[in-house]
Amino acid sequence: MTNETPQPSQPASEHDSLDAAAMHPTWTEQWWPISYLQDLDPKQPSRFTLLERDLVIWWDRAASSWRVFPDVCPHRLVPLSEGRINEEGLLECPYHGWSFDGGGQCQRVPQALENTQPNNGRSRCASLPTATGQGLLFVWMGAPDAADPSQLPLVPALEENPDSWTVQDTFRDLPMDAVTLLENVLDVSHVPFTHHKTVGKRENAAPVEASITGEDASGFTAHWEEGPRRGKLGAQSTTFHAPQLMWHDLTAKGFGRILTVVYAVPIRRGECRLFARFPFQFQSAVPRLLIGLRPRWLQHIGNHKVLEDDQVFLHWQERVLERAGGSPAVERSFFMPTTADVYVAALHRWLNANGGEPFAGQPLPPRQSTTALMDRYNSHTIHCRSCSSALKRIRAARPWAWALLWGSAVLVGIQQGSGWSSTGLVTAALSALALRQLNRWEQGLTIGSGAAPRNR
Repeated sequence: MTNETPQPSQPASEHDSLDAAAMHPTWTEQWWPISYLQDLDPKQPSRFTLLERDLVIWWDRAASSWRVFPDVCPHRLVPLSEGRINEEGLLECPYHGWSFDGGGQCQRVPQALENTQPNNGRSRCASLPTATGQGLLFVWMGAPDAADPSQLPLVPALEENPDSWTVQDTFRDLPMDAVTLLENVLDVSHVPFTHHKTVGKRENAAPVEASITGEDASGFTAHWEEGPRRGKLGAQSTTFHAPQLMWHDLTAKGFGRILTVVYAVPIRRGECRLFARFPFQFQSAVPRLLIGLRPRWLQHIGNHKVLEDDQVFLHWQERVLERAGGSPAVERSFFMPTTADVYVAALHRWLNANGGEPFAGQPLPPRQSTTALMDRYNSHTIHCRSCSSALKRIRAARPWAWALLWGSAVLVGIQQGSGWSSTGLVTAALSALALRQLNRWEQGLTIGSGAAPRNR
């Protein structure tokens, strides 16, 4: 694990400070993951919204570390994420070129005379504490003096012999509250039905005799002795590290150890970012080799299909629960008579004992159409270096495939009955197949079909 703890500056003005009174410290006094390190570009700033606060992420070349500022220039309040990292390695505002160092100090105001450069509290940006761990960039959203990098929400198993793990990562901005996402990923009993024909099978459904093994202000642990697929894989334990992290842990017989790790990060009311990690410790080298051969962007297309299995009905469900009174009303709103629901019940007990939901009292935004819910481009691809690069390559390859197809057709027409004609036919067929596959990949990176495999 590598930690970075730049000395934060004091908030420069009211628009830089977090309104702690509006949200319970359970949510603000936390380290939150905001990006996989491999998806960040050190050559340009990027943006993220966390707990309704717009942030800009950028690489401070002088300190060789990632910085996170409120995404607002103190001059005229435009977003710094629309700017650039200039030749001096400073974060440069796009509006008037004011430039800031990693500590938030304004180092250059092009409009000012050489001897009147503004250098006071009002020209500074707040530099929020950051740290890295297990391939993620974290930011501290509470009082800067309370930031302790040793308290990052990490998965302990991944700290033990880290080179032995093969980890597949994905993320997506989801049209639901972080609490709704946590409910869903903690619930082991929905997999055979919701994810039938993707990662589950209905015939594997069975009673889930799970129990809560520990429960306090830091979260809870649970155990399911039989485990998934009617006991074919082995017992599964679950940990909820409040308020944002959960993981399932099982050792599959004859296969290896498998974790399912999820961070649920609140963006704003009705929207969160999912960071999902799938670490494997294989008993054989073959599965590790095969997984390594699959491009990350192709893996992400498969992940989208699984996420979209339940995205539509979860988006609807939380609005029904909102009308019923939200998390405080869960006991009378949900009917949970089986032990399969102990995870969800424990999550809401934790919420109601530790400050409630992050955006308590705020209404959910209007319900979205299925087409909007299936958007992959804006919710993932533009933020993912692997997928955005793949999409550019796919779109660049299409004109060449079309040119090859038309060239083959001309060759067939001119050289009918000759060996060149046969070559043209084969080339045309391959070009058509290539175009079809390119179109499928482009769709996979931009929008889902909205048709869940379980219902086909």
